[in-house]
Amino acid sequence: MSIKNTAKKNGFLVRNLRNFFEHRALWMYFLVDEARKKGTKPESFAPAAIRRCGIYHGMRALTGKDVAVQNAGNEGGSCRMLQKKLFPPAGKAIFEMEFLSLSDDAFDVNFHYCPLVNAWQKQGCSDEEIDKLCDWAMEGDRGIAEAFGCSLELKKTIAKGEGVCEIRFKRLPKK
Repeated sequence: MSIKNTAKKNGFLVRNLRNFFEHRALWMYFLVDEARKKGTKPESFAPAAIRRCGIYHGMRALTGKDVAVQNAGNEGGSCRMLQKKLFPPAGKAIFEMEFLSLSDDAFDVNFHYCPLVNAWQKQGCSDEEIDKLCDWAMEGDRGIAEAFGCSLELKKTIAKGEGVCEIRFKRLPKK
């Protein structure tokens, strides 16, 4: 494996919170693996389902309401609001985040550790499989961004062996 994903922060609380994200990654991996075993191509459903989940969580964070969603409605919001509502101090510690810049129109953040990648490595996934699983998992984050009226761009990822996830949010023009 060429993916480097070493946690520097390993306090009791951070380790336990990371376990929740690893659990999420395992659910995803096992669903995808079972689909493959049954002859279903995971790429035919997994990215769309995960994005829909992201839209749900984004709309819930933005509006404070539980709603059934198909697509985000670009309710407004901003990159600053997205950062405030979805990147609390605990999340910052779990992913060893580095906030680079923040405005209403842009939010640049780097992640230096990923518990999802760690879970997939524990299952013996290949680097190529981890890269694909990561891209699908990021559909959830793309859905969250969409709910806030933003886009998400990944410049680099830990899952590609680049040592960091460079995540860039940009506010979209109003619909």
